[in-house]
Amino acid sequence: MNHLTGETSPYLAQHADNPVDWHPWGETALSLARTKNRPILLSIGYSACHWCHVMAHESFEHEATASVMNERFVNIKVDREERPDIDRAYQVAHHLLTRQSGGWPLTAFLDPDTLLPFFTGTYFPRTPRHGLPGFVDVLIRISDAWHERTGDIRQQGDKLRAVVQQLDAARAESKLADDALLAAGREQLGKLYDSQGGGFGNAPKFPMPGAVDRLLRHWRRGRASGQPDREALDMVMTTLTKMARGGIFDHLGGGFCRYSTDREWMIPHFEKMLCDNGSLLALYADAMAVAPDALFEGALRDTAGWVMREMQHPDGGYCAALDADSDGGEGRHYVWRRHEVKRLLTEDEYLVVETLYGLDRPANFEGRWHLHRRDSWRSVAERLYLDADDAAELLARARAKLFAHRSERPRPACDDKVLAAWNGLAIHGMVRAALRLGEPAWIDSAARAAAFVREDMVQDGRLMASCTGGTARHPAYLDDYANMLQGVLALLEARWDDANIAFARLLADGLLTLFLDEDAGGFWFTAHDHEQLIHRPKPVLDDALPPGNATAARALAAFGHLTAESRYLDAAHAALAWGRGFAERQPAAHSALLTAIEAATEPGETVILRGPPDEMQPWLDAARDGYQPTRATYAIPYECLAPSYLPRLVTTEVRARVTAHVCRDLVCSAPIKELDKFRAALQSP
Repeated sequence: MNHLTGETSPYLAQHADNPVDWHPWGETALSLARTKNRPILLSIGYSACHWCHVMAHESFEHEATASVMNERFVNIKVDREERPDIDRAYQVAHHLLTRQSGGWPLTAFLDPDTLLPFFTGTYFPRTPRHGLPGFVDVLIRISDAWHERTGDIRQQGDKLRAVVQQLDAARAESKLADDALLAAGREQLGKLYDSQGGGFGNAPKFPMPGAVDRLLRHWRRGRASGQPDREALDMVMTTLTKMARGGIFDHLGGGFCRYSTDREWMIPHFEKMLCDNGSLLALYADAMAVAPDALFEGALRDTAGWVMREMQHPDGGYCAALDADSDGGEGRHYVWRRHEVKRLLTEDEYLVVETLYGLDRPANFEGRWHLHRRDSWRSVAERLYLDADDAAELLARARAKLFAHRSERPRPACDDKVLAAWNGLAIHGMVRAALRLGEPAWIDSAARAAAFVREDMVQDGRLMASCTGGTARHPAYLDDYANMLQGVLALLEARWDDANIAFARLLADGLLTLFLDEDAGGFWFTAHDHEQLIHRPKPVLDDALPPGNATAARALAAFGHLTAESRYLDAAHAALAWGRGFAERQPAAHSALLTAIEAATEPGETVILRGPPDEMQPWLDAARDGYQPTRATYAIPYECLAPSYLPRLVTTEVRARVTAHVCRDLVCSAPIKELDKFRAALQSP
């Protein structure tokens, strides 16, 4: 047993029985390293990470390797999902030292006095393999270098510190007008687009929902001016179609995997992350607002079902991730042998599954089949000369049988910690999908998750980042506040609740008081009273999660328009003014920030409906018709609190009917009491 015993993180718990004398990050371990004059071996990973498991099995569970680690280093293990601040700092340092992209596991060797890394890497095999040095050799060389060349190492550390300090203070001048900046982003995304497989780049291929969303909004922007960019819309629909047909999507249980290992989206890295699926739910819902699509609807329904069935904790919050591995190997829960499928299905059911999911082709994953669609469902039914309804019934029966059988297999481990940032993304996605498809049960699920975060993860008025086993820990980061505010605002659009409007204010105020850079504009990733690390970023670059500055700016602007309080709007605009110069350097890599800039220059509408809940639906249908990403609609019963700038109408006559206000640029219309006039007001500029 080591010092990880009793830690709440499922990832740290996985390493509590290692022979390595692991410590959690904290002053105890840092002081021990300084006292013993030993370098720190910092290992950062997460519970669903396949290569983290591989390195653990090869090295951290190996007695001889652990002995070298314990004799020569103070070993610290960090869950990057609980401590994204530490992960961000050392991923940046890794890139500066190696000029290579990072990843997990991240292995960094730190000067115990300065905590600056002097050597970094990712996965190391226990013995030399595939051009990588053996981990024990690395350990011995690093330890010897520390004791023999401490002066040289600290000189390098001084140079690294200077570069990091420049990053912390970086500013970028803005020269382009909004239209030119957005056009530059569109042009770059077009060059990166894979016309053969959809998406961007080659392999490995990530969904990149922020970039796809940017193209969709670019199309809408052009359509509004009479010049729709049909190529941009085609990129969006092709990418979403390829992903929903591909093996990155779980065709039996729902949910998207982290990324595809190939260009065609066929074979995923099998871990499923809550954050990815939250973003994709919102994206597919928006695409369906442009044009209904049976494939997209199926992906939405199956993914929302997976979120509620497998990811919602009994206490209400959403769990973080499902592991890539099960039964001793990656993907084994999901893949099939052909004879196994034949045994479970009737002849007609098998014929449909074989044709649709590629079992009539060579095995595509280690001698087995991972299900994916190579063609449209209509084409498959026509090729088999089946009536559409009969084919759908056969497929439904077959999928149910296969899913039931798969459910009896060893399951991937679930990382059941509740992360505020990821829950915010999932709440937002579940609500957007629910409103598009008319599924109140999905809103119920999102409301339960929001209530859990609001009631169990706020301590003394401060949001916590993570909760496991009923224990909330770690003061929240920028992403936690920003994503939760975005999620709660979406939930308020679906179902007004006084507790949630109060929670939204707590989150918005927290962004301003804890993270705002009042001098330069923008938001720091860590709060002003946070532990000082080697790097304090202000994220604007697209990443696995949308950058906190982009989300914060959009959410604060939306909250400012709802409450008519300029301080939120001022903070949002200051963040965008600070960040846009960085976006100009590489627009396609700042898609989320470009969308926030577009939203700020085109504020759109805030629609407030007041009246009896059972009378509001036709009004809501009118306001939500079509793809309206710049319109927020709130239906507020008269017994609930409304924004203070609206007149408080309390007469019986008024309460018996719906009253609408359409607000643009903090100016609201006179009360609208007739549905036809309301529709006309929505159409007018």
